[in-house]
Amino acid sequence: MEKIRTRAEGLSIGDGTDPASEMGPLITREALDRVTGYVAGAAEEGATVVLDGREKTFDGEGYFIGASLLDHVKPGMKVYDEEIFGPVLSVVRVESYDEAVELINANRYANGTAVFTRDGKTAREFEFDIEVGMVGVNVPIPVPVGAFSFGGWKDSLFGDTHMYGPEAFNFYTRRKVVSSRWPEPSESQISLGFPTH
Repeated sequence: MEKIRTRAEGLSIGDGTDPASEMGPLITREALDRVTGYVAGAAEEGATVVLDGREKTFDGEGYFIGASLLDHVKPGMKVYDEEIFGPVLSVVRVESYDEAVELINANRYANGTAVFTRDGKTAREFEFDIEVGMVGVNVPIPVPVGAFSFGGWKDSLFGDTHMYGPEAFNFYTRRKVVSSRWPEPSESQISLGFPTH
């Protein structure tokens, strides 16, 4: 936990167009209020706030918040039950691999998950056991490039297609169906512009 805290505290947060920034601001005031609300309520629900991103100060304007690290998060807590879409890392502790799989698969959201292991058998089992749209093995972001499908399953998916990868053609394409029939020129009652003999 201490290593994660040190890394999160050291993140360079600033203007999203600045190459030196590792993280930019949230998109709206409402998004900022929502994320700060999650962090504020975490301790009241029994989580341990290891790092509170609300305490970080920033120069300039923007909907900035620092990274937050929450430990001992459990199902039933708001920070567990809802998708936050902000810089909040919730640590949920389990006793075994089977308990971890059960916890992940029971969640109503199924966007992305990852396993970090040196054991190939565990990694392979995780790929098949998990009911989530994106699975990472030793990578924190399961789909690091836009050429792959990006999107979850269950309540993490809006509509029926993902917006990256092969499904992007359907997502971004406005399809048109044209049905056409051309009669034999000799049978036509209208001039089609070519000889009928």
